[in-house]
Amino acid sequence: MGKDKKLLLISSIGGHLTQLLQLEPLFSQYDYHIVTEKSAITKQMKKKHPVSFLVYGGRNYPVRYIFKFSFNIMKSFFLFLRERPDVVITTGAHTAVPMCYIAKLFRKKVIYIESFAKTTSPNLSGRLVYPIADLFVVQWESMKKVYPKAVNGGSIY
Repeated sequence: MGKDKKLLLISSIGGHLTQLLQLEPLFSQYDYHIVTEKSAITKQMKKKHPVSFLVYGGRNYPVRYIFKFSFNIMKSFFLFLRERPDVVITTGAHTAVPMCYIAKLFRKKVIYIESFAKTTSPNLSGRLVYPIADLFVVQWESMKKVYPKAVNGGSIY
């Protein structure tokens, strides 16, 4: 693969982004772009990484969330067309799901890494992306009961 392949790494902020950034020794060997939600903390990432931002959309305000999520879907489509990745890698959550489906629409590879926090039950984004993922990675052997086609990649911490 190398620099001739483009990776798009996407996750929501918080623990999902922390896990995604643990992959830096791998993704820094490629042409890559990170997409996450905009916050005071994530804006600092621009100093070190090529980053684009989506609107933060907490689900605790359902009406606002619908509009923010809809906006993020449109922006994800624009970002996908601009970046033209060969592979989309995500650790979730809701922010990343539309990008995975956009990637499949364009016949690109999708790699989903289930959260380290999930040891026996799936999260919503995992359930939504599992059917379309080219590679679905879990961090606990017990999660293979939930996702039979998954690969146990072990902990990324």
